[in-house]
Amino acid sequence: MGVKNLWDVLEQCKKTLPLHHLHNKRVCIDLSCWIVQLQNVNKSHCPINNKLYLASLFHRLRALIALNCSLIFVTDGSIPAIKLSTYRRRLNLRPEAQDGANSHSQNLSSLKRNMGSEFSCMIKEAKLLGLALGIPCLDGIEEAEAQCTLLNLESLCDGCFSSDSDIFLFGARTVYRDICLGEGGHVVCYEMDDIKRKLGYGRNSLISLALLLGSDYTQGVRGLGLEAACHIVKSVGDNDILRKIASEGLSFTRKKKNSKKQGQVKCNDKETTLSCKVNMNGGIQNSQTDDQYLRVVEAYMNPKCHSADSDVVHRALVQRPFQHEQLQRLCSRFFEWPPKKTDEYILPKIAERDLRRFAYLRSTSSQLDVNIPMKEVPVKCPVSAIIKRRKVHGRECFEVLWEELYRIKSSVVPSDLVESACPEKIKEFDDKRALEKKNQRKSRPKKSGKQCSLTEIDQKLQHLLLDIELGSESSPMSSREVISDQMPTATEVNFMNRDPPIILDSDCRATMLCQETDITAPKHEVIDLLSPSPQVQSRVVSRCTQMNDQHITIIDLSESENERSPEHVKKARELRLFLASIRDDFN
Repeated sequence: MGVKNLWDVLEQCKKTLPLHHLHNKRVCIDLSCWIVQLQNVNKSHCPINNKLYLASLFHRLRALIALNCSLIFVTDGSIPAIKLSTYRRRLNLRPEAQDGANSHSQNLSSLKRNMGSEFSCMIKEAKLLGLALGIPCLDGIEEAEAQCTLLNLESLCDGCFSSDSDIFLFGARTVYRDICLGEGGHVVCYEMDDIKRKLGYGRNSLISLALLLGSDYTQGVRGLGLEAACHIVKSVGDNDILRKIASEGLSFTRKKKNSKKQGQVKCNDKETTLSCKVNMNGGIQNSQTDDQYLRVVEAYMNPKCHSADSDVVHRALVQRPFQHEQLQRLCSRFFEWPPKKTDEYILPKIAERDLRRFAYLRSTSSQLDVNIPMKEVPVKCPVSAIIKRRKVHGRECFEVLWEELYRIKSSVVPSDLVESACPEKIKEFDDKRALEKKNQRKSRPKKSGKQCSLTEIDQKLQHLLLDIELGSESSPMSSREVISDQMPTATEVNFMNRDPPIILDSDCRATMLCQETDITAPKHEVIDLLSPSPQVQSRVVSRCTQMNDQHITIIDLSESENERSPEHVKKARELRLFLASIRDDFN
């Protein structure tokens, strides 16, 4: 669609811009172009009944809504009379029907489209989806790209989404050919200023290229290649090319030759060899007369459109409300989504859009030297509070808590957006975090000195060691007796010594008193914990007796190493080594 190979000519002027380039902009969308793009994807993946094209449109729209991009759908009206032959050719009509259309095209008026066709039904569904999202639709008189161009020329929009290259011929200034979502999302942009600066082509030159190469309105000059056509247009110049065509037609591109297969085109004393068909008179054979080319120029220069001050255009520029319940019904009908899924897709984007509007309001006020505190702004800030910092695809973000009216609890938004909209919320969040950290430091128990910490560790490990020494897989702890809860504790063990002895006293659960026969004269034994397998020389019988009105547990420590399981011996040895390593570290 559009001018043949024109996108190839404009390749040098293509710019790939990040998606957020569109934030706070008003953009017109040639809806037919988007539906054709998405329909082709739909056909390659699943049947059209699955409406993948419509779901893809929905995701495009919600991404642009989140950027506070004001959108206007523009649809095609009637088919221009000058385009009827091309339209019938695309419908694969019989040659005789095309010939009849060509012979009478200049006497025909525009043709109304078949509103019952499959494509027209797809357009209707897209318009319904857009209206539910608050996107107005402007129905053009004829060509949608011509109506988009008029809004762009009148500065009623910042750019146009269209894949029809002839939009430049109607006079568009900024055109977005394609859009890509997801990580690294971007738009493909062309600026008319870049085309003039880099290629030297103005609007007149582009219309001339359409006459030479072919477009929706003309079949062009047969046999004329892309490079030759560009050379001809550049050699004449943008200011003179249309005037030359009006006065001479395309005769200046012809030169009589006696050869039936080769012709020469001469422009400003420079010759370019062309492969083309030659008629009986030696000129380049054309399918159209010079008068038909003039009608093509007129169609591009003065297309039928709604004027900028018309009521139709004014209604299209009015912001529409978001229809939540209507969108839920449409998504249930088109995609079989439950309301909850629809809300998960669209409500965070609506909230982010309103946050961008709030940021735009504050930045505009600041540019006018009107600095209003956030609490005094007439519009309430959508963000209630900041929950935490996040990083999404390497980009700094905030998880924010929204006001209740948005019907969602929280979502993630870029940190630069929050900073521009409500820096007070960021300061409030940082102050709260600093206070929490300060309170956490105050609530921590104070650590005791090195001597106390080492003593506690030694006591715990020594108790564990003695439990393992007394344990046995074959015979459980039958030789140990529970000490009365009322028994006082008075054991003091010094583990700070390199080889600390253990005084086996009678007033600790894991402490043992070793004596031979005389209870009143206890004989204390020393156990070397650093030895591979400490031995107790005396053997006593485990019993419970009374000494000075206190319960005393006497435990037999004289079990030989052979009576203990190898596993307990191994664990005890490892624990001794571990205890020694800890003591070394502290010392």
